[in-house]
Amino acid sequence: GDLREADTIRSYARHFLRAAVSKGLQVLGVTPHSPRTGTTPESSAVWAIVEEWNTGEDDGNPWRERIYAVFPGFEPNINVGRKGVHVLFLFDPEIGRDRYLSLYDAVMDGREPWRHSALQATPRNAGDVFTTVDRRQAESAQSASEWRYIALAPHFQRNHGVLREIGSRVLERFPCSRLSGYELGDDKLQSEIVRSKKPGNFLLPFMDEHRQAFFHASDAYSIDDLGQRHTWLKLGTPRVEALRQAFVARESRMRAGFERDSDGNLQEIPNAPDVAVSERPWLKRAHVVGAGSFFGGGGSHGAQFPLSPDLTCIIGGSMTGKSTLLDGLRVHVGAEMPKDESTRRQVETRGTQVFAAGAATVKLDCPSADPTAPPLEQWPALFFTQNELQRLSQETSAVAEILARLAPSETAGIQQRDVRLRDLDDRLRRTARELAGLDAKVAEAEQAFDRATAARNELKAFAEVGVDKLQQAARDRQHWKDAGESAEVVLSDIRRASSGVRGIEISGLDDGTTGIPATEIVELRERQAQLDEKFQTVEREWGEWSCEVARIAGSLAERQGEIRVEVERALAERGLSAAKLRQVQEINRQASLLPSYEAHLDQTRDQLRKSERAFGRARKERRAAVELQREAFDRVIVEVERVFGGRIHARRIDNGDHAPLETFLLGLKQRGISRWWNDLDVDNRPSPQDISDRLEQKPPLSIADSGSTSQTGVIDPLDGLGMSGVVRTTFREALTRARRRELAALRCPDRYFLELRMDDGSYRRLDELSGGQRVSVLLSLLLETEDKRPLVIDQPEDELDNRFLFETVLPALKRLKGRRQVIVATHNANIVVNGDADMVIQLEATANRGHVAQAGTIEDPGVRNAIVRTVDGGEEAFRLRRRKYGF
Repeated sequence: GDLREADTIRSYARHFLRAAVSKGLQVLGVTPHSPRTGTTPESSAVWAIVEEWNTGEDDGNPWRERIYAVFPGFEPNINVGRKGVHVLFLFDPEIGRDRYLSLYDAVMDGREPWRHSALQATPRNAGDVFTTVDRRQAESAQSASEWRYIALAPHFQRNHGVLREIGSRVLERFPCSRLSGYELGDDKLQSEIVRSKKPGNFLLPFMDEHRQAFFHASDAYSIDDLGQRHTWLKLGTPRVEALRQAFVARESRMRAGFERDSDGNLQEIPNAPDVAVSERPWLKRAHVVGAGSFFGGGGSHGAQFPLSPDLTCIIGGSMTGKSTLLDGLRVHVGAEMPKDESTRRQVETRGTQVFAAGAATVKLDCPSADPTAPPLEQWPALFFTQNELQRLSQETSAVAEILARLAPSETAGIQQRDVRLRDLDDRLRRTARELAGLDAKVAEAEQAFDRATAARNELKAFAEVGVDKLQQAARDRQHWKDAGESAEVVLSDIRRASSGVRGIEISGLDDGTTGIPATEIVELRERQAQLDEKFQTVEREWGEWSCEVARIAGSLAERQGEIRVEVERALAERGLSAAKLRQVQEINRQASLLPSYEAHLDQTRDQLRKSERAFGRARKERRAAVELQREAFDRVIVEVERVFGGRIHARRIDNGDHAPLETFLLGLKQRGISRWWNDLDVDNRPSPQDISDRLEQKPPLSIADSGSTSQTGVIDPLDGLGMSGVVRTTFREALTRARRRELAALRCPDRYFLELRMDDGSYRRLDELSGGQRVSVLLSLLLETEDKRPLVIDQPEDELDNRFLFETVLPALKRLKGRRQVIVATHNANIVVNGDADMVIQLEATANRGHVAQAGTIEDPGVRNAIVRTVDGGEEAFRLRRRKYGF
């Protein structure tokens, strides 16, 4: 159609936007040499594109939902250099069509851009052009439709490019400081412009100073050329200020869209940024509702906290709820609590009694997570309070854990071996205790077996010396002794009966009265006398019988004594005590148990041997795992050197965590051993394995009281540990079999030290640095790990060293973007501004209520003002510092 007709222009705009969508373009800067094709405003294709994007749709789909930003602009030919220099100007759409076209006319000073198909230069020089644009922009600041702009140098190394037309004196003859970036040629990459050659030798330092960036863009001569060359940008808003911030923060907000293939040709990068953030865990929004909560506000809507998948900075004055917000999220998701008891209580109190007070409802929006999963699975964040990093920097295990995550190829193996080593440590400790118990059981079984064996041997010896004859004699003698005793009892009974017979008196009776004849009474008396006589005869004869029995028993006792003397003499000749003769019955019982004791002893010894073999295998396995772990950490240490360029150095001290061995040795409660241990140099103390290996070596025949050798000239293996002869003797005596196993089960973990290179080139260990330097080093490592868990830190600047922050921590923060969500509550402007926060949340509080005062990116004027007021001390303080520094 006729390019001067409005319908043709509108149709062109739709085709243009449709092509952009099909090519995946999301940010457009439309910069023709002439902003209109005719003389009327309606002939501006640029503005037709802006209006169509702003209000139009395609098949019911609004363009603004498919294309994030469209910036109108133009590309005048400025009157400088040999043929003129092209400059791209991009504006906010708020400039409006009429002001946009009017500004172009002012820049061209009324000159037509084309004459006979040739591009004309404006009569104005570069300084005049920028002055004109600046004046118009300043005027807009007084209106309700304020707009901003940026200027870029297109094809700067080709015809009409600023470098090609002006040459090496470009920085002197052109206001390059007004430019935000330089467009690379279609066949160029940023990495190919180096400081050792022109133009990099003078241009790169200038770009660093003025925070300028290289970019690719399409010099599109047709719709098909759209996006042929492009650059990835991160924008917080569809405004030019966001675009300017992207060029200023080039390390974190810009990414080249191309790389060279194996043939040397440019191709699109295969790992384009994930703008949907669909895989890694992150929290998009936290919503707190509840009148009792610090952020509840007493209303039904509560407070909402929008967060970036990359760096979010939470700012605000004292007592505005920064720590409350982070502690509340920590408690809500059930993240790991601080190890320090006091800090843990503070976190739990703020999280439950302030943030979630009154049964407040907390909702988390985690785009990449299953909403039905537990909160910690949805958002597996890693939290650190204000002082937690300081404490962490002093924990050996924490340093090792962070190091393990620095080399992704090693992380899984190191973590698995660490778990395996802890399991082996536990198994060895348990086995050592089991072995001590088995030692006791074997000792008991051996004692029982020895008693039964001795009993059997004693019985055999008894048989050989005639104990059977002695026992028979004892039985005979006892039998007759018992008979004599029984005879005495019977004799006593006879005497008592005889006395009783004699004691019965039979008196006379009057037969006339009783009717009993007197002859019967006489007869009874005669019969009583006869019985008395008989009892006396029995008593005499039984007494004689009892005496004969006693005589026989006495003879048997004498014979038993004679046999006993013979047996005891024979026993003595065999080394046996005569007292054993009194324990024959118990000895018989013990001897009968010998088979069962022997079987129990064999079984217990077999258990002991199996456990000892298992103990040995576990020790061997642990040694191998330790060596593999050290090899892996050696590779990590090399990676640390590479990543930090030697600024941070990692070093290992084998078995450097001496706490387990120290507890063991001091637990022996031997003064000489404790003194020896305490006098050793900390970095040269032996390991449990070293001591155990030395103890397993064959000991000397005798140990001298002093010196390094025994009296026989044999070197004592313990001598290499720096023990005196007396301490060596005490040590060996104190280390029972069980203690030796307990020692062998111990492992002193390797200790990893971080060292920081100082200005003089020397290295200083982490524990020798200031608190701020320690935290800075640790934070740098945390940020460099491949751990994808969100990282939440509360006011790290309380301990940070600002120089180290700027040189190491902030670059690491920028490198994390696109890989890990980081949330920082801070008062430090360097973290917010130089860290290029992707989202800034300003908190304010009145009485006992907190709320979000501002939330957005630094390009948002309200957010920018909040940053200046809150962390920079206000505009006047900012200007005063600038004047004092002389910048």
